[in-house]
Amino acid sequence: MSWFTFPVDNLLCRCLSISITCLQYWLTLLFVFIIVPTVLGVSFGVCGLYMRTLLKIFEWATSRIEKEAKEKNQQLYKPYSNGIIAKAQPSSLQQELLEVRGSAGGLPSEPEFEMVDIFFFCRRGVESILDDEVTKRFSAQELETWNLLTRSNYNFHHFSMRLTVLWGLGILIRYGVLLPVRVTLAATGISLLLVFTALVGLLPNKKLRFYLCEKVHLMCYRICVRALTAIITYHNRENKPKTGGICVSNHTTPIDVIILANDGRYSMVGQVHGGLMGMIQQAMTKSSPHIWFERSEVKDRHLVAKRLSDHVADKTKQPILIFPEGTCINNTSVMMFKKGIFEIACTVYPVAIKYDPRFGDAFWNSSKFGLVCYLLRMMSSWAIVCSVWYLPPMNREEGEDAVQFANRVKAAIAAQGGLVDLIWDGGLKRAKVKDAFKEEQQKLYSKVLVGEQEVGDERDNTHSEDTNQEEDERIQLPQMDNEDTVNV
Repeated sequence: MSWFTFPVDNLLCRCLSISITCLQYWLTLLFVFIIVPTVLGVSFGVCGLYMRTLLKIFEWATSRIEKEAKEKNQQLYKPYSNGIIAKAQPSSLQQELLEVRGSAGGLPSEPEFEMVDIFFFCRRGVESILDDEVTKRFSAQELETWNLLTRSNYNFHHFSMRLTVLWGLGILIRYGVLLPVRVTLAATGISLLLVFTALVGLLPNKKLRFYLCEKVHLMCYRICVRALTAIITYHNRENKPKTGGICVSNHTTPIDVIILANDGRYSMVGQVHGGLMGMIQQAMTKSSPHIWFERSEVKDRHLVAKRLSDHVADKTKQPILIFPEGTCINNTSVMMFKKGIFEIACTVYPVAIKYDPRFGDAFWNSSKFGLVCYLLRMMSSWAIVCSVWYLPPMNREEGEDAVQFANRVKAAIAAQGGLVDLIWDGGLKRAKVKDAFKEEQQKLYSKVLVGEQEVGDERDNTHSEDTNQEEDERIQLPQMDNEDTVNV
């Protein structure tokens, strides 16, 4: 029996020794060529070269697909869905009703109900169904060019053998090389954050603790950014958020926090959690001031507002980072901002974030993917490329209420990021339309019937948004178990 045992034991020992040696070489290479330059803020320009190479490959693949489609005389791209409906310039509800009545041959002289009005509301309903501004904001952004990440069923028959081989090679690179490196870097960044923040929190000197905490957070967030191969371009850094203020941004993905924290230090706001997330929250609280709420406390709007006001009143604390949309939007638009945070008397620092979908879809569809699955999808994509714009600080003007201030900030973010400014609440992702919206449309129509003039769509939209925000009295905070927003 021993004659058979010894060779097997030797083989196992050799395999184990080889595995340990390979792991040591692997960690050494990561430490020397990635972690150390990241901590020191040194870049070798590899990411830029990597991005330019990918763009050339994408262009070549797209040209090959277009060439094959042209040879087969077949349509390559799907018809643009937004072209189904040709909407006229926005006008008042009364004017649109008068146009419908006029086209039906009636003389719209008296403000009374007519059967032809039904066609107007039917047309509006069909337009909303075919071109839904809300639902399509919670699906992945469509690409016209192929990025080697997915195979579109519509263009599948245009693939050649070269493109198939290229696609297979891309899978090997992304899952065999990039994914292991990124997972290792992510684990390293989170581990260092847990250990170093806990150690820094034990220091008695407040100034030294604040200084080291800033360096530790910056180092760990840089490592996490490298774990996503994030290529970030920051614009107008002179407008970066300062102490005593609140930083608000559009929200596409949980990694928005890492993207912003990579260039500055913020206080996070969120609910208390257990598990690994709870450990991270406790470690961060020991070294720097953050605001965590229990579930019961979140419902107390006045308590939340007081803690936020006390934080921004202390000029020694870093600015608060909040995403007023309360949910993730698919990188194409900005939806309604919750008004609660804009009721606090402080300076607001708007930030616009725009991702380049050609290298990877950063949008988190929480209805389809869990957080862990989403992060793995991000780490197995080519890269995360985005631009960040720091907008000039904004303050609430005299006579301006919180809703108007929130809309003004939202409009500035949308204009800078090239996003669509929508009035709809992101909560419609999971909830039905509130009765207030329906009642408001009924009120507008009743005003037309009784002869009131100047009932416009602009007033309709503004008043509907005000009503919707008035119903939401409490400040929306992230809930990781059933919400998209993640502030940690």
